[in-house]
Amino acid sequence: MAVRVCRIPALRLLLARGGSFCGARSGARDYSKDNESSWFRSLFVHKVDPRKDAHSNLLSKKETNHLYKIQFHNVKPECLDAYNSLAEQVLPKLHSDPDYPCDLVGNWNTWYGEQDQAVHLWRFSGGYPALMECMNKLRQNQAYRDFQKERSKMLLSRRNQLLLEFSFWNEPLPRAGPNIYELRSYKLKPGTMIEWGNNWARAIKHRQENEEAVGGFFSQIGELYVVHHLWAYKDLQSREETRNAAWRKRGWDENVYYTVPLVRSMESRIMIPLKISPLQ
Repeated sequence: MAVRVCRIPALRLLLARGGSFCGARSGARDYSKDNESSWFRSLFVHKVDPRKDAHSNLLSKKETNHLYKIQFHNVKPECLDAYNSLAEQVLPKLHSDPDYPCDLVGNWNTWYGEQDQAVHLWRFSGGYPALMECMNKLRQNQAYRDFQKERSKMLLSRRNQLLLEFSFWNEPLPRAGPNIYELRSYKLKPGTMIEWGNNWARAIKHRQENEEAVGGFFSQIGELYVVHHLWAYKDLQSREETRNAAWRKRGWDENVYYTVPLVRSMESRIMIPLKISPLQ
């Protein structure tokens, strides 16, 4: 008589102990059908996160309801000066116009990192409704459409993301210069944003003594599970000294230990503010 072979290891173990699956019979133990069914279903139970809300609601600031947009523009090398000049003519007008619910947060050229690149950070006070209001008005703004047309001649590529700010980070407010800025961008493993936020909520205190922490954001639209940390330093030497000092503080090493496994890749940009940037 042919004997069927059970291919599930857990069931083979049960057979070895006298179970009654896979056509084998044994009088050593007698499982009821209810117990048998319940035990079999338990093999396929998945543990779930007990959270009942999206990480965007758990980690972002509720009191401000700000939405941010970050833009990365890769400029033709020979056009960078012309691009900066054009941006400096047009973008401050949007920033200062009360009819547009958007504010410039910062404008930079990448110094170390991807070359011939401009980075712009915008804030929309009022969230998605403010963003849509601004977009609809810009479609009717002929001067801005002319700006876009002229700008397109200078670009190799561009991309953007919509961001929320972490509740435990400083809000990025205008500051006097001169400063250099570091934008550290982390691509996280999907499902790890809460863990990242929990660790950084404890660790950020180690990086605020010199007011270097400017802002922390996570993506909502665009490439997902991306985190941006924005830092300000007087110069590269100050950056080196500030970062080294963090390692002498108890608890900073634990933050690094627990967050590094969450990261798929990371990137650092050193950036120089444009003349129009509120962050100087």
